[in-house]
Amino acid sequence: MAQALGYVSQSKDGNFEGTLALGLKSRISIVANDNKTADKQPDFRVFTNDGAEIGGGWNRVGKTSGKPYISLTLAHPMIGPRKIYANLGRANGKPKGDFAILWNPVG
Repeated sequence: MAQALGYVSQSKDGNFEGTLALGLKSRISIVANDNKTADKQPDFRVFTNDGAEIGGGWNRVGKTSGKPYISLTLAHPMIGPRKIYANLGRANGKPKGDFAILWNPVG
């Protein structure tokens, strides 16, 4: 079973707020990128509560399930020297609207 790197809750505006439990143990926001102008740009931007941008998220669809999810890439000196790839998915046993940030070793 995958260990969650953190948990977030989705607000009515479609953004997410929660905690990332990596080296920084910080409150984070995953915010829709309203200024996206190209496909390669992220659909979401990830920020700490002090405003540091630590990553991005892209809307994806599961190959076998056909269900949508958000693929995250996190990178910041507070996290460590390497990028961390994760998926934002429904958190089992949690209320609807709660999501787990699950490590994806393949990226």
